[in-house]
Amino acid sequence: MFDWITGFLNTIGFVGVALLMFTENVFPPIPSELIMPLAGFNAAQGNGNIVVVIIAGSLGSLAGALMWFYVGLWIGRDRVHRLAARHGRWLTVSPDEFKQAEDWFARHGGAAVFIGRLVPTVRTFISVPAGMARMPMGRFMAYSALGTAIWTTLLGLLGYFLESQYAKVEAWMNPVSNIVLAGIVGWYVWRVATYDRRTAARRAAD
Repeated sequence: MFDWITGFLNTIGFVGVALLMFTENVFPPIPSELIMPLAGFNAAQGNGNIVVVIIAGSLGSLAGALMWFYVGLWIGRDRVHRLAARHGRWLTVSPDEFKQAEDWFARHGGAAVFIGRLVPTVRTFISVPAGMARMPMGRFMAYSALGTAIWTTLLGLLGYFLESQYAKVEAWMNPVSNIVLAGIVGWYVWRVATYDRRTAARRAAD
């Protein structure tokens, strides 16, 4: 995969960085933890400017975040409420819990978007609840851009300064991504298994 990404970046240049980062956000078969360090490594080898690499990666990533925002906007809260009422177990959220999550996002939406853009896997989908909550576009773009810029700058500079040792970045980031992904899967299984108990407890409390 290293050779394929490197060859792609060498062929298309900055546009390739933006395209890969956009694709990683829309459907993440290739993690940004590989794309940006390799792009930074290429820049260190004289194949581009590291500042332009970071800007291109940030723009591509931000475009992907914007696409997911519009997906959330299209789905809408009413449709999700109906889905929660019919298929709450597999969505792992009851209508009451969804309303509670809505209230939380209304209070902390900006911080959630900013922090979410810094967390592997979560960064891809945090835009959906922002769209569902109809977060003002300017606010969404500001928090997304800030989190995205920090993430792409960190990864790009790691590859740039490590140069031929860029594989160490991948060796460090991949386990982190895997741990986060395993945690998300475990959380989902737990939510499905405890759905009836949580719903009963909430009804009893009401």
